[in-house]
Amino acid sequence: MKRISLIFGLAGCFSFSAFSQYKGEVDRNHLPALSSHYQPEYTFDKTTDEQAWAAQSHGLHVSFSTTDKLYFRTEVPVQKAVTTWDATGWKGERLNAQLLVWSPDTLNQVRFTLSDLTGAGGNVISREHTSLNMERYVLSNYPYGAKDAVCGETPYKSGYLMPDRFEPFERFDIPGGTVRPVWLSLNIPANTPPGTYSGSIQVNTDKYSTALQVSIRVQPQLLPPPREWSYRLDLWQNPWVVAWHNQLQPWSAEHKALLKKHLQLYADAGGKYITTYAVHSPWSDNSYMIEGGMIEWIKQKNGSWKFDYHIFDEYIEMCMALGIDKAITLYTAIPWANRFRYMDEATGNYQYAYWAPESAAYKTHWHIFLNDLQTHLQQKGWFDKTYLGINENEMKQTLAAIKVIKEHPAKWRITYAGNWHKELDTLLDDYSFLYGNEPAAAELKQRAARGASSTFYVCCNPAKPNNFVFSPPSEGRWISWYSAAVGYDGFLRWAYDAWAEDPVRDARFGSWPAGDCFLVYPGGNSSVRFEKLREGIADFEKIRILKTQALASKDKAVKALWQTFEQHLQRFAAEKDFNEDKIIEDIDKGRSLVDALSDRLGR
Repeated sequence: MKRISLIFGLAGCFSFSAFSQYKGEVDRNHLPALSSHYQPEYTFDKTTDEQAWAAQSHGLHVSFSTTDKLYFRTEVPVQKAVTTWDATGWKGERLNAQLLVWSPDTLNQVRFTLSDLTGAGGNVISREHTSLNMERYVLSNYPYGAKDAVCGETPYKSGYLMPDRFEPFERFDIPGGTVRPVWLSLNIPANTPPGTYSGSIQVNTDKYSTALQVSIRVQPQLLPPPREWSYRLDLWQNPWVVAWHNQLQPWSAEHKALLKKHLQLYADAGGKYITTYAVHSPWSDNSYMIEGGMIEWIKQKNGSWKFDYHIFDEYIEMCMALGIDKAITLYTAIPWANRFRYMDEATGNYQYAYWAPESAAYKTHWHIFLNDLQTHLQQKGWFDKTYLGINENEMKQTLAAIKVIKEHPAKWRITYAGNWHKELDTLLDDYSFLYGNEPAAAELKQRAARGASSTFYVCCNPAKPNNFVFSPPSEGRWISWYSAAVGYDGFLRWAYDAWAEDPVRDARFGSWPAGDCFLVYPGGNSSVRFEKLREGIADFEKIRILKTQALASKDKAVKALWQTFEQHLQRFAAEKDFNEDKIIEDIDKGRSLVDALSDRLGR
């Protein structure tokens, strides 16, 4: 009996230790896989052409290349290296190039040494005006150049790696059989004397070295600083996402310090609109990190309302200090499901009210808010640049909300993003049309004649043109040539920074095409897409300046060149197919004409 008892006792102990549940226990099937080091980009792609790599000579390969193409991590990028970068630009302009580094062998400690650029008479463009960023690969849910992107689920089951995210570096390694694109930018100082400037780039590894040449021709014209650009760039911002990504308390000193660097990219691209939020989570709770309200609605114990503007004020003041100071857009007069969040002072709880634009409650509460907002904006000196924003809402609600706004004594400016609707035309001070659903040329001219601004936008549609990570880079530059050709004042896009779970490695979010939700990356880092968009905006400004000069000129050669340029510009207005090579050819020819006009007018 004792022996039997002992056996049962051991069995009981074994059962307890093997099958008991500990507090906080996680099933091993749910445990994430651990890695020895953080992986800054995914590397699961494979080459489609092994023979191309086999044909490459051993050692270091480096080449300049166009910024209008993407180069894939495991594909041989070019057959013949280009070792000289020749470019032409204005004083104050930013010029860009791509450097490609590749090898069939592993390369260690790849690094670049840039020289100053020297010109005639001892003139110098310091290397301090150049920057280099490696292009990191991010995950896409569509292949390169896809023409079937939609707002719904992608038909592709695979993932695709696209070079897009900029990352500063000192040196890097390259695994054998791979490519590393590097983005080179040169900001020509505004006080640079015209002429040709030459220099070199030394490329070294632990075993190899080579030299590249740079030749930059600076024209006499001056491109003003971005703050003075006329182009109305409107990229919707979500400041809370910067706090979330860095695990910071929103609107803390640390959060605001990071926001300044984050917003500097937008300011340097000529950003004009400050995105602010009158209501909490205006867009159907569909952002990965929800946009909060910048104005707290507070229902006091006596039933009256007060509004706290301190976050609203801090954000606007920060943006304006950076040069983003032409327009404030307040979203939205029609929040998703007509939902308004407020703080109940009696309980300290947040509550929700649902006021449809057609209702008496909406009119009552919106007028209370507008009265208070008007007083606050006038005290800050911001009323004349503030727009009440409405976004893609159905016509019945839109007209009802506008009617309520128009009944208020103050003359509020209203902006709307959505399809062209004739009945909205004269009601809107600022109208952004979805590409492909736009007004006729005569209607656009009528808007301009009465001082109303007009832009266009793309979002998760159309498939082309767009700013997805898989979009040909030339489409980003094409966008502003289209604005110039049609007569728009600028361009709008949602969003500047609506990051999802892992934005530094994965540009996908929900069912939308990869990259639809953001153009810049954490850490205040730019992208191929953002820089191509900026190139087009700078082109737009140059065209505007040259037009004024050409129309005032009595030089017959200038008049003929401008007429040729205007004829060429119509190719952008007529574009329908978006063949990549044709788009690049049209932009290149347009830039050549701009250079020729600049030379002639600069005499």
